[in-house]
Amino acid sequence: MSNAKQKILAHLSQEVYCHLGVSPVHGIGVFAIRAIPKGINPLKSRLKFDEISFSHQEIKALPRSVRKEIEIFCYYDDNAVLIPSIGLNSMNMAVYLNHSKTPSVKYRKNGQLITLRAIKSGEELMMDYDINFGAIHTFD
Repeated sequence: MSNAKQKILAHLSQEVYCHLGVSPVHGIGVFAIRAIPKGINPLKSRLKFDEISFSHQEIKALPRSVRKEIEIFCYYDDNAVLIPSIGLNSMNMAVYLNHSKTPSVKYRKNGQLITLRAIKSGEELMMDYDINFGAIHTFD
């Protein structure tokens, strides 16, 4: 068996834990397809990318519909908007994590996601946006 096949099989058996589904909390969410242990990154990806910082002024000229997508799926504060270097046509499942004050995952300082407790198969993974992004979030 080729090395590439071995790496993909290892990834599939050891690192694939989640899928997207309809969330009772909001729109789309991230759900466990099998039990997930505490202390691991449940969304470990082979896709590597950085986030590029833009000022709000720099993205102001983009079409309104694209700005709306950025507002929904990118991280931002009063000073900057962080857009993945892979753009918005590639998927990072973490953008579908919904907010909860009783989270099951959080981001470490190094940007890696980690489970805070064991997660059952079928359970929606949740994060506390206020803790992870240092802002107070309100939802209509």
